[in-house]
Amino acid sequence: MEAPPSITFYSDRQRQLQAFDDTKAGVKGLVDAGVEKIPDIFVHAPDAFDKNSGDVCKELTIPIIDLECLDKDPMSHQEIVDKVRCASETFGFFQVVNHGIPVTVLEEMLHGVHRFFEQDTVVKKQFYTRDYTKKVVYKYNTNYDFFSSPAAHWRDSFSCFMAPSPPPQPDELPELCRYA
Repeated sequence: MEAPPSITFYSDRQRQLQAFDDTKAGVKGLVDAGVEKIPDIFVHAPDAFDKNSGDVCKELTIPIIDLECLDKDPMSHQEIVDKVRCASETFGFFQVVNHGIPVTVLEEMLHGVHRFFEQDTVVKKQFYTRDYTKKVVYKYNTNYDFFSSPAAHWRDSFSCFMAPSPPPQPDELPELCRYA
């Protein structure tokens, strides 16, 4: 007896996802290898964009959260918390201004991440993980919901957890990002 097409598609897709993930090279690995066609696991169904587009998107802007008054009074603090909650629930992201982090620090962080992604895949692989229960200072992988989303996202992710635990020691960080 032959498996129904949906089960066959699912198992084939799972094999493709697993094969890609097993390379631990990420999307950049595909690009570096000279991929000429985006693999099917990254292709979103056309209707996914139809219901998320249209005239309503023309009116939306990225929420901007101003932290300037955060510590001035309890009312301002609560208002900022409410704006963060609303932006997170509605958009999933927002821009923060007046946070007090010097532009030079932000630029060096971007350079550090760029240096991380430009290094040899063999070096990056030591940070590649999907185990979110492990205490790992740096995590590198392709989108966190890789195996559960209808289509993978064309991106690689690189994250560092600085809290609630004590910050990592410099030797725990990738050398190219250590002082960023």
